[in-house]
Amino acid sequence: MNDIAQLLPVIQALEVQLHQSAIRNDANIVGELLHDDFEEIGCSGLYYDKQQTIAALKLESGQPQIFAQEFKLVKLADGAVLLRYKSFQRDADGGIVRRAERSSIWLQSSQDSGGHWQMRFHQGTPLGD
Repeated sequence: MNDIAQLLPVIQALEVQLHQSAIRNDANIVGELLHDDFEEIGCSGLYYDKQQTIAALKLESGQPQIFAQEFKLVKLADGAVLLRYKSFQRDADGGIVRRAERSSIWLQSSQDSGGHWQMRFHQGTPLGD
């Protein structure tokens, strides 16, 4: 599947899985979605590797839902794409908070179309609230 228009919903669905509390708390599922060499620079500016990310997500509870929009996908190379989008959460009054511009690099495990995709890198850049 090389066509970006066909690939966007696939990668978007994988990304959005990582926004769901039930998935974020499941180390096995997160471990499958993240590449072994996964790295993240969070909105805080802090660096996290795969194990740190899995451990932190497993401990999360009561986090507000993450909303995502304006997804854009760019092919970097065969089996490598960059997903960009905006995210936000809502406070108790329904106001928009924690807005961020996000980018993720996803790699396909093999060059054939049957290979599964894993997130290799993620960065969140805060936008003014």
